[in-house]
Amino acid sequence: MGTRTVDEAGAETGTGAKRDEQAVDVTGTGAAGAPEDEGTGAEAPADAAERDGTDEDLAAAEDSGTGRDGGVGQGVAAVVSAALGLVSLTGSWVATVAAARETLIGQLRTSSTASVATQVKEVYGDAWATTALVGGLFALAALITGVLVLVRPAFGAPGRPQAAWIKSVAWAGVSLGVLGLVLAVAKYSDVLLGLPSAS
Repeated sequence: MGTRTVDEAGAETGTGAKRDEQAVDVTGTGAAGAPEDEGTGAEAPADAAERDGTDEDLAAAEDSGTGRDGGVGQGVAAVVSAALGLVSLTGSWVATVAAARETLIGQLRTSSTASVATQVKEVYGDAWATTALVGGLFALAALITGVLVLVRPAFGAPGRPQAAWIKSVAWAGVSLGVLGLVLAVAKYSDVLLGLPSAS
């Protein structure tokens, strides 16, 4: 009886050990499955984070004025404004051709018996005034273009600021346009570099 009791106890102990091993196996399977689930769950937030990052990049690009709100067009217009302002100060082939044409017309219209003052005005004065007029038109175009670029955000989507470089270039165009316009008016009215006296 005592031996049987020991055997039964051993058998019971073995059975309990097997049950414990099964419990451990089941727990191990669950633990092994849990990391797989956790891995799958970790991949989804990573994908979501990537999507959020992409959305943030798009939003940043739009806010910086380079997105789909016409930021590229504003940048081009700002550069064109600065270029027009520079041309108004340095001159252009249009002004050169117009001045040469005016000189030719003055020579054809002025007779050899005309006074020196008349010849100077017809041959040189009108040509210089034409050059100033063309420069003033370029300056005015630069001024208008720059102002339109600067006021464009007021008519766009609210809360979407304009890129700093676009503002800087547009302000440069406006400044050059104002300076060119002032110089053109001064030259056209003979306040600056007027005709020399023929007397």
